[in-house]
Amino acid sequence: MKEGKNVTFFPFYGAEKRGGIARAGVIVSDEEIASPLVTVPDSVLVMNSDSLPLCEGILKPGGLMVINSTLVKEKPQRTGIRVVNIEASALAEKTGNIRFANMVALGALARLTGALSIAGIDEILKKFFPAGKHQFIPKNVEAIEAGYGAV
Repeated sequence: MKEGKNVTFFPFYGAEKRGGIARAGVIVSDEEIASPLVTVPDSVLVMNSDSLPLCEGILKPGGLMVINSTLVKEKPQRTGIRVVNIEASALAEKTGNIRFANMVALGALARLTGALSIAGIDEILKKFFPAGKHQFIPKNVEAIEAGYGAV
């Protein structure tokens, strides 16, 4: 949004308890967005093995599948898609905390899709996180940059 794009975020949490699959549909567009639902995505991010079959099934032909290869050892069965493996969890651990794996993945997606720029990301994070969380911004930026540089 800070780049003047239209953005929607539509999370979905199943009935599972903590540790279950969580999904989210995100749309970043230069045009007006009619619906926040993502039914046939241009790209998918697979952070764990349980998510692979679902992501494989919904990705558009020729779409981009980014896989956290630290945790997902299986290969997609589907052909006709672009697959990029990134060791998101391992890179996050190198930054000091595996919980930064999502930020590593964000950096990789930024580079692969061009949907967002990481220039000035620290200033955006300062506006997003409350002041009490600002001490985590440098590690978040480090993780984003690690993901960006890994692909």
